[in-house]
Amino acid sequence: MIALIVRNTLRILFLVLVQGLVVNRIDLWNGTVLPFIYIFGILMLPINTPRSLLLVIAFATGALVDMFTNTLGLHISASLVLAFMQPLVQRALSPREGYEAGQRPTIQDMGLAWYVTYAGILTLIHHLWLFFIELFRFTPFFSTLGKVLLSTLATLLLLTIGQYLIYSPTDRRNQ
Repeated sequence: MIALIVRNTLRILFLVLVQGLVVNRIDLWNGTVLPFIYIFGILMLPINTPRSLLLVIAFATGALVDMFTNTLGLHISASLVLAFMQPLVQRALSPREGYEAGQRPTIQDMGLAWYVTYAGILTLIHHLWLFFIELFRFTPFFSTLGKVLLSTLATLLLLTIGQYLIYSPTDRRNQ
């Protein structure tokens, strides 16, 4: 159990560092596409993670990203919305037989269609919150919505690639 917590903590810290030091420096289409890979750490927590723990992890992750980006709570709020919605999306996508205890939301365990739906919905929710709260108005609605959709696609592509890089089909132990 402690090894699992340490592994998840290290994974999240690594993702936050990569986000802050590498991904935030990449300028795609004049800032129109902004992938946020740090959410991968939150999305990959075991499915039956207690909601209170999920919210604490999301808060800490968002706070670390806010320190890198100097955004004063923007990523905290988006991460908390993501963590709050995560169990609801998991329940909506639950297979008939339910989930196994400690099961992770991986492509290898749940399938590509399930993972893309799961990660896509939650990434879209995260990005909608993040970009519209950042503007704090709905005036440039369609340009912001385009930015949300393009950033969601870029993030989802990176998250899916990350799934294939981290998890092998034969690796089904709790990570």
